[in-house]
Amino acid sequence: MTSVKYTGMAYKSADDMVMGTALHPVSEGFGLKIGAGQVVPEINYAPRPGTEKDPAKLRKEYVDYITTDILNRAVTAGFPAVHLETEWVSQMNQEKLCAPVVAGQKEVCEKFHEEYGIACGVRQTIPDQREHDMGLRPGMDSVHAYPEKFFECCDYACENGADNLSVESVGGKEFADYAVTHGDIVAFLFGVGYLGSIDMDYIWNQMVDIAKRNRTVPGGDTDCSGANVSMFMAGGMMDNDVQKTFSAITRAISAARTLVAWEAGAQGPDKDCGYEGIICKAIAGKPTTQEGKNCQCAHCDLMGNLSAQVCDCWSNESVEYHPEFGGTSVQCWLGSLGYEVALMNTAIQTHQEKTLRDLYCITDMTRSPESYILAYNNAYEIGKVIAENGDSYYLRSKAAAEKAIEIIESGYNSKTLQLTKKQYDVLEDCKKKIVALPTEEDAFVEQCVKEFTGVVPNFNMKNYGL
Repeated sequence: MTSVKYTGMAYKSADDMVMGTALHPVSEGFGLKIGAGQVVPEINYAPRPGTEKDPAKLRKEYVDYITTDILNRAVTAGFPAVHLETEWVSQMNQEKLCAPVVAGQKEVCEKFHEEYGIACGVRQTIPDQREHDMGLRPGMDSVHAYPEKFFECCDYACENGADNLSVESVGGKEFADYAVTHGDIVAFLFGVGYLGSIDMDYIWNQMVDIAKRNRTVPGGDTDCSGANVSMFMAGGMMDNDVQKTFSAITRAISAARTLVAWEAGAQGPDKDCGYEGIICKAIAGKPTTQEGKNCQCAHCDLMGNLSAQVCDCWSNESVEYHPEFGGTSVQCWLGSLGYEVALMNTAIQTHQEKTLRDLYCITDMTRSPESYILAYNNAYEIGKVIAENGDSYYLRSKAAAEKAIEIIESGYNSKTLQLTKKQYDVLEDCKKKIVALPTEEDAFVEQCVKEFTGVVPNFNMKNYGL
């Protein structure tokens, strides 16, 4: 299957983007519609340590406890719909461990849908356990048999009833790690924007094929191993390990990479930790899952409200299953998600969705450079330059970085966005390096191969079929 690249925008203007509505909604599971006029809470969870050692224990944890608890609480609280996300623990790469979980979750969802009418479905997110030092392409890893085993897991998930197939793929991670720790924006552009996109195309064409054969919705991806690492290391107001201007630029680049899943035929929603999904939605018109203030069980960021502005699913990121005062952890965090989503859906029903969108946006827009570029109006502008250069993974990633820098500079010069001297200096340094890059993709690749060979650990062009 050949990916078709986006060279135009799905939306005519940024103002056309709202929460709960996508131009290409998704139907999956039991009566579940995403992006069709309402926001859906998406609850993500992890089993307690030790349960992964035994198939019966793991099934009981995921099916009898987690899934049942979630759906019981959804019905109890009167939530009309819920999307579950099972991010597989690494041990689930065995059929005896994963198949009973997937099939069991499907069975419970069907039971609750039939008895209570709740719309529900389960996203199965397969862990990408490829290692760059062992090899990313078939036949390279003779020890762990990846990526072959990864695609087997996709088959296991879909054959046993996955409603949605997703992944957090690791292509370009070796460069992302190096780039973030060394403050090297060119390394990030080459590794994530270019090589990562090539890997996404390879992974997702096969995932889409597997999903479609089994009538499973191919969902989406995220640059969790790149842009999110950058964002977390940039941290909050008291952190200074990575400059927030650098992190913002990496986020813009990551959008060009995450988009590839949809270009390969994935339908959405994309993954919750892909904050770049706001940009991707503007380009493709497909539903996006976002996370923010209701994911404090997992992490803290500087755009807890803003990230909700045009979401179609609203996620808690992830929480370990355990008891809390208000019930189990998944029940408590579903409650937090569900009531926030109820507010969004009430805004939609009363035709106030743009007002709520703008309030979400304004609340956090100037809190950091990253939140500033992800404000839906600015995200749209980044999407435009990605689409204008859509035929080239390199040029569209470069254009995204340049536009992010331009937006941040404009915010700073207008005194809308505050930057420290260090943040500004890093911004200007990134600008200088990106402007100096070649305009031809081949020249860029040649330059980067020469510069980073023997410098970036585990860099091997064969990992990307090159």
